[in-house]
Amino acid sequence: MTDVLIAGKRLAALFDDGAYTEIGSARMEGAAAAAVITAYGYINGSPVYAFSQNPEVQSGAVGKAHVDKICKLYELAERNGVPVVGIYDSCGAFVEDGAAALCGYSKILAHMGNLSGVVPTASVIAGVCAGSMAVIAAGADFSVMTSDAKLYMTVNPDNDSAEAAAANGAVSLCTSDDASAFEAVRKYLTLMPQNNLTPAPEFDFAVSNSTEYASPAGIADADSLLEICPDFGTGAYTALCTVGGMSVGIAAVQNGTLSEDDCSKLARFIRICDSFSLPVITLVDTEGWKLAGVGAVKSAARISAAYAEATCTKIAVITGKAYGAAFVAFAGPNVNADAVYALPNAVIAPISPSAAAEFLSHDSLKGVEDTAAARQALAEKYEKNEFSAFAAAGNGAVDEVIAPEQIRASLISAMEMTAGKRPHTTVPKKHSNMPM
Repeated sequence: MTDVLIAGKRLAALFDDGAYTEIGSARMEGAAAAAVITAYGYINGSPVYAFSQNPEVQSGAVGKAHVDKICKLYELAERNGVPVVGIYDSCGAFVEDGAAALCGYSKILAHMGNLSGVVPTASVIAGVCAGSMAVIAAGADFSVMTSDAKLYMTVNPDNDSAEAAAANGAVSLCTSDDASAFEAVRKYLTLMPQNNLTPAPEFDFAVSNSTEYASPAGIADADSLLEICPDFGTGAYTALCTVGGMSVGIAAVQNGTLSEDDCSKLARFIRICDSFSLPVITLVDTEGWKLAGVGAVKSAARISAAYAEATCTKIAVITGKAYGAAFVAFAGPNVNADAVYALPNAVIAPISPSAAAEFLSHDSLKGVEDTAAARQALAEKYEKNEFSAFAAAGNGAVDEVIAPEQIRASLISAMEMTAGKRPHTTVPKKHSNMPM
C-alpha cells in the first residue's frame, strides 16, 4: 500500500478494519504520484470501490493520471455492480493543461452518468471541492460535507460553506468531521442494494418503542433511520431505514403546505429509491402547496411525475389531510400505489372543507346571523361525512381505514406481498419528459 497521509487515512476510516487494496498505485502525474488513491475494500462485509483525493500531493490537482484512475474505478464499478464512494479534497485542475483539463472532467462526468441508477454512489466532501469537481460530487446519490469543507463553482463565491450547501440541497448531510461523514456513508450503503439488479438487503431488527405510530420513528425499526437532506425542503421528510428488517424509503409530507424545495427533495428521493427498487412509504398530511398560480402547478407536476413514473413498491398512509392535488400526487390512482391506507381521522377532499362549505352551501349561509360559525359547522359536517376516511374507502379512493397502532403491521404485510413486484409494461421510450 502506498505510503500516503490524509487520503490513505480517510480510506482506512471508511473501510472495514481499515483495510483496502489499491488500484494503479504506481500511476504518476509528471514527476509526482497522481494526487488520488483509488482502491476497493469492504463496508459492513459488502464490496465497495472508493477514491480519495490527496491534498498533500500537488494540492490534490486533477491531471490526466488523476482522471484516468477515477474513470478506471468507475468502469470497474459498472462492470461488477459495486457501489462507489468519492472523497473530495482538491484545489482543482492543472490550469496549465488548458482545455485538456476540461476534457478530463467531462470524462468523469460521463462515467458518473453511466453509473447513475446502476450502483449506489456516495460523496464525502472533506476539503476544497471546486468547479466541475463540485458538480461531480453533488451528482452522487448521497453526499456528505464536513463542517470545514468548501464547495463552490467559481472563484470567490458568496457562500461556500457546508451549512449553505445543506440548506440549498447541494449535499444530503452536513457533519462535524470526517469520522461522522464516513459513518453516515457506511450506513447509507448498508441500507442500499449493491446495484439495481440485486434485491434490497434484509436485516435482523428490533421494534421501535416509539408510540408515535403515524410518524417515521414509530414505523421504522429501532435506530435504523437515516434522514436525507434534513436542512433542505424542511416541509418534507425523507429517510432510509428498515421496517421489519426490510430496507425502505420513507417520505413524509406532514408540515402544512409544500414549497418548491419540498417537491424537489421528494422527487429526487423517490427517483433514487425507484432506481434500486426500494419500497417507498409515504405519510400524507398536507393541504397542498404554499406557492400560488403557475409555481404550484410546476411543483405539483414535478412530484406527481416522480411518483407516477416510479415502479417500485409504493404505499401511502393518509394520516391527516389530503386535499386536491396533494391526494392526487401522493396517493391517487395515477401513482399506481400498491396500497393506500387512511387513519380514521383523515380528511380526503377535492378542496378544503371550509372552501367546500362556501362553494357548495353559499345560499344556505345567506341571512345567517353568525356566518363564520355557520360556515365552520358546515365544514365540520363535510369533514365527518363526505370527506371522511370511511367515505373515501367506500368509493375506492383508499383501500382500508386502519388504526394508528396498525400502521406498522399493515406496511410490513403489504411489503411482503409486493416483494416480487414487476414493473408495468409500458410503451418503449427512453425516459419521461415531465418537469423536474
